[in-house]
Amino acid sequence: MKAHGFLLAAGGALWFAVSARAVSTGEPFYGDAPDEHHPWAVHDWNRPQPPRVEPGTASTPEQPGRPPGDAVVLFDGTAAALTNWVADRPAGAPTKWIAKDGALICVPKSGYISSKAHFGDCQLHVEWAAPTPPHGESQGRGNSGVFLMGLVEVQVLDDYDNPTYADGFAASVYGVMPPLANALLPPGQWQTYDIVFRRPVYRNGQVLDPGYVTVCLNGVLVQDHTPLEGPTGHMARSRPGPLPDAGPLKLQDHGNPVRYRNIWYRPLPPNAVEGGTDGYLTAAATLAKRHAIAAALRADAAKLRDLANPRPEMLRLMESLGYEKDAATLQQVEQMAAAYVAGLRQLPAGQLAAKKDEVKHVHAAFKFLARFHDLPDNFAPAAELKKIVDEQGWEKKR
Repeated sequence: MKAHGFLLAAGGALWFAVSARAVSTGEPFYGDAPDEHHPWAVHDWNRPQPPRVEPGTASTPEQPGRPPGDAVVLFDGTAAALTNWVADRPAGAPTKWIAKDGALICVPKSGYISSKAHFGDCQLHVEWAAPTPPHGESQGRGNSGVFLMGLVEVQVLDDYDNPTYADGFAASVYGVMPPLANALLPPGQWQTYDIVFRRPVYRNGQVLDPGYVTVCLNGVLVQDHTPLEGPTGHMARSRPGPLPDAGPLKLQDHGNPVRYRNIWYRPLPPNAVEGGTDGYLTAAATLAKRHAIAAALRADAAKLRDLANPRPEMLRLMESLGYEKDAATLQQVEQMAAAYVAGLRQLPAGQLAAKKDEVKHVHAAFKFLARFHDLPDNFAPAAELKKIVDEQGWEKKR
């Protein structure tokens, strides 16, 4: 997308100042302005760009894939990775599970294991394999479990040809929601869980967000943004309620030597109800974010101060008005804009003509802010600049 002329003409300084302040590129005064629930404009050039994450690679039956570059690896197939885990009982004791042939193997009757790392909202990747040849039936065959924060179980079970109660199937949110499909491979083969977890959020005893679990089993969506109802349990209905901010990942010992490999997670940023920085936010979170953006823009404008060319500072201050109405800033913009227009009136015809693109872009910025009521209807410099544009015929269609 081509940058506005006023960023390039007098504008090298403005362009480089913006680039140094934030990597984002684009144009100001362009897409729909911020509103009550969206702190950013549409196509906002001030909006931070996504961080670069080096993608991982897919697993094969023979070889686990490589985790993404920002993943926290809990088990990478080595015996040394056992130090990332402790026994659940007695709490903190060394685990009796073993690492063998690249797998973390449950030793029956040794108890659950817990990650030393505690985390909350996350993207979690776990691969597991049920014993082969299979033994037992229903819940007695290849049973284990992935416990998010140690409290919410995504069931692990060999259901390849083994019926059981629906809310206890592999990839169920145990006791709450059956999977949408049975996408298991035969026992002995590696099964892959990709889980997105958002814990419940409460404030003053009131639920703001019930929390959700999304699960893909072997690339098939089997839990679709399933609402949580508090911690899961056996034979007892889950009770809605808050969870802690963070907790360990637990893997269940249910008496079967289930194997695990390639376990990693990526922490997720706060969601909207917790004041996350993007998407549809609460009115309070949006107001706070818009205030912070406006303050940053005003600070950036001060760095652009140049008495010989005040236009870059003026435009940056004008941008800030799109995020937050501020009487002092509006007054400063009005004074600078009035001086700018007065200066144009003093130019000889040839010099004024040379500023056509610059003037048109400042005029467009005035119109944009007026459209979203970020400038008052009686903003005199805008009216005066429009007269200049009209007199020169610069907006006439050719």
